[in-house]
Amino acid sequence: MTSTSERPVRVGLFGLFGAGNSGNDGSLEAILGYLRTEHPEAVVDALCGGPEAVTARYGIPAARLNWNRGEYRTASSAAAVATKGLGKLVDIVRTAAWVRRHDVVIVPGTGVLETTLPLRPWGFPYSLFLLCGSGRLLRTKVALVSVGASAIGNRATRTLVRWSARLAGYRSFRGAHSRDALRAMGVATARDEVYPDLAFSLPAPPATVPSGPAGPVCVGVMAWHGSNDERDLAEEIHRRYLDGTISFVRALVDDCRTVRLLTGDELDRPVADAILDAVDSPLVTVAEAASLADLMKEVAAADTVVAARYHNLVCAVKVGTPTLALSYSEKSDDLMALMGLEAYCHSAREVDADRLLEQFRELEGRSAELRHALPERTQAAARRVEDQFTALTAALFPATDHALREAP
Repeated sequence: MTSTSERPVRVGLFGLFGAGNSGNDGSLEAILGYLRTEHPEAVVDALCGGPEAVTARYGIPAARLNWNRGEYRTASSAAAVATKGLGKLVDIVRTAAWVRRHDVVIVPGTGVLETTLPLRPWGFPYSLFLLCGSGRLLRTKVALVSVGASAIGNRATRTLVRWSARLAGYRSFRGAHSRDALRAMGVATARDEVYPDLAFSLPAPPATVPSGPAGPVCVGVMAWHGSNDERDLAEEIHRRYLDGTISFVRALVDDCRTVRLLTGDELDRPVADAILDAVDSPLVTVAEAASLADLMKEVAAADTVVAARYHNLVCAVKVGTPTLALSYSEKSDDLMALMGLEAYCHSAREVDADRLLEQFRELEGRSAELRHALPERTQAAARRVEDQFTALTAALFPATDHALREAP
């Protein structure tokens, strides 16, 4: 890598940023905060899902991840299928050309090695493989930083993910289950570290001290239809999840509790609307939260949070609000265990409203204790993310790291 004494380091950021998912955008924001603080001389741009949104919000140049603008829409005609096929070929050249312009490329956070949600192999897994393969061929180090991984049943997807991880120049994971999943796929992970999610480095508002025994409850909802390996059961899984969540929200309303529905992706809004229609109460409203900062403001004002999306959970525990997870993957279990909340996980696959309400009441009974304990755990998580950034500097910016250590 060219020394920063000769010219600024060129850093590329890669991921599905700007495409309507607040967790993905929060990971981008966290890595930008690190770069602007520790490496302000770096020239940064992105290859991402929504380049216009990324440039407008974060002020960095950005290019579209895929040549075909309809890449993530179902091809419904022969012409659309042909365009997708052509796009796969064009993206080989586009990705390699983009990688070649950089000294390092960072894939910050997010579940880039997961199939906990439906995912076709020739979508993002293919794009990630092109990135990591181009990095190896062109000697540009690609870093997978605090990423999520999961067990993968589909052979093509598993192969692409395994080779992407092998070709990366640096890897770290946001949970032990993620590292274990990749090791089970045949990737040597003995030297790879586990750190908390990058979002723990973001600033957070203070939690509001509850003013009474029946304050607002935030319920994070999700357009969840099971994992990539459960496509045949997708509608049944979603219906069970939605029916159980509706029953739980209705029980809260029957107790005269104010409920704020949270989303984490544009795809979640129909789920929130379905709950609004089913419960039909002025006590239930939907929060308009477009970023993790917005989400943190919402959960900071709540007495309790019950949520499915991973970054809804991260935001809730980060501000110190007692939290119950509707867990759809082991990453949520890892997070809750890290926060000492492992007793408050409820399977999103089998939402039992009565049992969920029982866990919720038990959680609220421990509210004062947890509000005292959570800040210490989240501060420890934030310090570990700082350790991640220090390790990243040593791995990707050795000339800069050396200069910093040698400075008087």
